[in-house]
Amino acid sequence: MEETNRQKKIANVLQKDLIDILQGEARDWLKGVLISITKVYVTSDLGEAKIYISVFPSEHRDKLIAGIKGNNATIRYELARRTKNQLRRMPNLEFFSDDSLDYIEGIDSALRGDDENPIKNPKILPKRQKR
Repeated sequence: MEETNRQKKIANVLQKDLIDILQGEARDWLKGVLISITKVYVTSDLGEAKIYISVFPSEHRDKLIAGIKGNNATIRYELARRTKNQLRRMPNLEFFSDDSLDYIEGIDSALRGDDENPIKNPKILPKRQKR
């Protein structure tokens, strides 16, 4: 089902404010780590939001996602405080890791010849899992 304009607008508002919140908090305890929110999906009843986070360098991804999930209530409160004039009800937040940069990097290095040729042996490329 295609997203409505309202869902897209709410997703954009959430994405913009979440970037400010996460980058502001990570600035203090993770120096040199780039956090970006690649996509926000909001359900049709506006009750849940799925947030996909990309982290560079990827070594810090698991620790950062676990920290974000652990502080979900605090992040949701701060987000509700920032968007109180735009949203009546704050959706439940679900955070997911976005590994598309790793996938692209693997294909890029294989095409450059750093690894075995994926055209001759397609089994070397990892299978993507749909969510």
